[in-house]
Amino acid sequence: MKVVNVVGARPNFMKIAPIHRRMQASSSFAPILLHTGQHYDEKMSSTFFVELGLPQPDVYLGVGSGTHAEQTAAILIKVEKFLLQEPADLLIVVGDVNSTIAASLAAAKLRIPIAHVEAGLRSFDRSMPEEINRILTDSISDYLFVTEQSGLDNLKKEGIPDDKVFLVGNCMIDSLVEHLQKAAELDMLRQFSLFARGYALMTLHRPSNVDSRENMRKILRALEKIQSDMPIVFPIHPRTRKMLTVLGLDDDMAKMSNIHLTEPLGYLPFLNLMSQAKLIVTDSGGIQEETTFLKIPCLTLRENTERPITSELGTNQLVGMEPEDILAGYEKAMNGFAENAQIPPLWDGLASKRIVDILQQVN
Repeated sequence: MKVVNVVGARPNFMKIAPIHRRMQASSSFAPILLHTGQHYDEKMSSTFFVELGLPQPDVYLGVGSGTHAEQTAAILIKVEKFLLQEPADLLIVVGDVNSTIAASLAAAKLRIPIAHVEAGLRSFDRSMPEEINRILTDSISDYLFVTEQSGLDNLKKEGIPDDKVFLVGNCMIDSLVEHLQKAAELDMLRQFSLFARGYALMTLHRPSNVDSRENMRKILRALEKIQSDMPIVFPIHPRTRKMLTVLGLDDDMAKMSNIHLTEPLGYLPFLNLMSQAKLIVTDSGGIQEETTFLKIPCLTLRENTERPITSELGTNQLVGMEPEDILAGYEKAMNGFAENAQIPPLWDGLASKRIVDILQQVN
C-alpha cells in the first residue's frame, strides 16, 4: 500500500512517528511522509525529527502561517496537486490541526481513503477551531482510530458506522513509552538547578489564554502563589512571549523570580523535565494525556477538554482561568489528588501496532 502520512505541527510528529516506523518495517506498506509546513521552525522541527527517529519528510509543502482560511486553503491546494501527481492508496492524518482537515478534504475529493488517528475527541466547544477540524475530518474518514471510550461514544451519537471505528489506544503514549528511557539519560535538572519532584513545569499557548490581558493577569496571579512554593520552568512559546509584551505584562512576569523562562524545548528535554516534575500547568491537549500516563498532577487552564478520560481516570484537573480555581486545583494536587489515578485502557505503547495491523487486515 502506498500510504501518505501527513504532519503539519509539532504534536503531529509524536503521533505519526510510531506509525510511520512500523510501516517502514513492513513489506505491506510504502509510506510517504508529507510535511505541510503549517508550523515550521527549522531548529525545532529538525530536532523533533531526529529525536523521534523520523526521516526527513519525503515531501515538504512549505505552507507557513496565515489565517485559518488562508492556511487551510493553501494546504488543500498543495496536497491535491501532490496526490494528483502521486496517487496513493491511503492518506493518514492525525489530531486536529488545519493540516488534518485540509489534507483530508483533498483526499476525499480524489476518492482516496482516509484514516484519522485520534478520532472522536470532542470538547463540545465550537469556538475552538480544532473542534471544527475534528468533526469535519471524522465525517469524511474511512477508518477512525480512537484513543478513549468517549471517542467511541461521540462517533456513535454522530452516526458513524461501527465498522469504521476502532479503539486502538494512544499513539502519543507510544512515542512516550519508546523514548522515556532515552529522555531519562539527559541531565536537565542540573541545567536548571532543580531536584526531582521539587518544581512545576508549565506550557501556555492557546489564544483564549495568551491573547487576553484579563485572562493572562488572572493566570499570573495564581502563578505568583505557586512560584512562591516551588520553581516553575516555563518553556515559552514565541507567540506567548510576544503577547506578554503586547499586553504590557512583561513586568508582572519579571517580578516572579522563581519562574524560569526558557526557549521552547525539544521532545526529549521536555519529556525529561515532565517525567520528574511535581506538577504540570498547561493548556495543551497532549500534555493532559502524557501526564496521565506518567501519573503526574496536571492543572489544565481551560474550561473544557476533548480528552475527558484524563480527568475521569487520570491526573488531570480542569481549573479554568480564575485564580481561586487554579489554586484550589493546586491544593488538591499537592494533597495527593493523583495518587489513585489510573492509566486508560490500551495506553500501553502498542496503539501504532494495532493501527498498522488493522490496515493490513482490511486492505
